[in-house]
Order: sequence, then C-alpha cells, then structure tokens
Amino acid sequence: MPDLSGKVAIVTGAGRGIGREHALALAAAGAKVVVNDLGGSLAGEGADQAPAAQVVAEIEALGGDAVANAENVADFAGAERMVRHAIDALGGLDILVNNAGIIRDRMLVNMDEAEWDAVVNVHLKGHFAPTRHAAAYWRERSKAGDTVRARVINTSSPSGVFGNVGQANYGSAKAGIAALTLIAAQELGRYGVTVNCIAPNARTPEQAFGEIAAPEEGFDPMDPGNMAPVVVALCADEAQDITGQVLFVYGGSVNLLQGWSPGELFARDGKWDADELLAEVRSRYPNGAQPPSMMAAMMSAGGQSLSTAQ
Repeated sequence: MPDLSGKVAIVTGAGRGIGREHALALAAAGAKVVVNDLGGSLAGEGADQAPAAQVVAEIEALGGDAVANAENVADFAGAERMVRHAIDALGGLDILVNNAGIIRDRMLVNMDEAEWDAVVNVHLKGHFAPTRHAAAYWRERSKAGDTVRARVINTSSPSGVFGNVGQANYGSAKAGIAALTLIAAQELGRYGVTVNCIAPNARTPEQAFGEIAAPEEGFDPMDPGNMAPVVVALCADEAQDITGQVLFVYGGSVNLLQGWSPGELFARDGKWDADELLAEVRSRYPNGAQPPSMMAAMMSAGGQSLSTAQ
C-alpha cells in the first residue's frame, strides 16, 4: 500500500457506500481524513450527522485520525468552510475526493425542473465548489515556494461516460464531471496538482440497478471496496505524472477510458453540400449510427452483465 502518512484528505459523501470505503482506505494508508457527509437520503432530502460520525469512529478505532464534517458540498461558501476545516483541524490539505451525490431518476419526458436542478447541483456544482477552494489553497502554497503534490479524485459513473436510459440528469452531471476533470488537470498541473476521475460500477445505495446481492463466497466484483485501492494508488506521490484520466472500475478491471477520441472523418477541400454529406454518411453507415447501451459499453470496457455478476 502506498504510504500517505502526513497527508490530509477530504472525502465527500463518506458516510456510506463507496465514500466510506475511500475514507477507510486512505486512513489505513496513513492519511488524516475529513469525513464529509450531509447525511441526507439518496434523493438528497434531510440531514443526519450520524453516518459521518460512525466512519470517524471506525477510523479512530483503527488508530487513525479523522474529523466529521456536515457541509453541503454544493454550497459554495460551505465548500470553502469544509476546506478550511481540514486545514485548521488537521493541518493542511493534500487530497480531495469528490464523491457525494444523489439520484432522482426519471425518464426525460417525465422529469421536472426540480429533479434536474437538484441532481446537477449536488453532483456537478458539488465537484466544482470544493475543487475550486482546494485549488486556491494549493495555488497559494505553490506560489509561496512550497512543493505541492496534491490530488483531486472525482467521481463520474458508467451513466456519465456511457449513457443510461432514465438518468438524463444524473448522467449529464456525471459526464460534466469527466469534462471538469480534463480541464482541471490542465489548469492545475502547474501548481503540482493532479486531477483524475473514477467511473465506478459497484453495489452502493446510489446505484440505479437495484440491490445486487453479494456472492456467498469468492470475489465480489460489486463490492464498493474495490474502488478504494484505485483512489489510494492515484493519491501516491509516485502517481505525480498521472493526471486527466477517467478510469472505469469494475471488480478487478480498471480501464483508462479514451472518451471522444477521433472517429470516422468526413473531409473534403471545400464546404459540404448537405445532400452529399448525408449520402456519404449513409454509404459508410448503411444501417445508421446509434450509441451502444450502457451495459454493452461497460462490458466492452471490462465490466460484466449484472444478471451474471454473481
């Protein structure tokens, strides 16, 4: 396991599921952890400080150092307070794992404005706001002459990188997170900050596939704990030159995705005539062109059908 001793990490949405596993793994590697969780329902309603406090207790029971934080990551000022909490309570900030999220699934024709706004706000703004304030802290340190080896780990989803029916709000936000990762990696590299993103496929309260039971014995590819080693690896000092990557993770499969890579090129010396372009497209795609289903895309990237996951 990489040695993260002396480093301070914030993990958002760390009271349950994948976020909890991240927090425990980072603490096991030696990091001090701010366990952030508003404690709301999966739909983002209500608040409960107990989940974050329970994870802090687990970390302390293992000899680690952690504090609970209940800020709303989508609140710009709250995100700043969360970053300041890490600095004041634990002595700095080296790692930010943006994991918090909610779901309000609905078919596009039935989705209302509030369902769209709530999900996009928590996921996309909830990644932007903490990253923005953490980046300001790291830029300040870098300009002061400190050597910075900081990490941002974002959380997309198969829905965001492959697309999924019934999740226009969630998938759009998760796709935006992947794009934010690429841009932030380019902007923050000059300060010693790497920015990467995982797209996890695991059994969590947030996943949209229904409860997938764990196998009675053997390796469980849907265990949310399978994601944590990827995060710990990306947080190591040895990963300083790995940035701007989006990693699909399922069980023991980790696929560094190449999204929006160059595809079929239609080129000519001058302006296309619409009829000619359509005819050329039809000649190369006689059966039309459609995106694959999320399941087909996941399987091509190393995933597995949930119906056969056990």
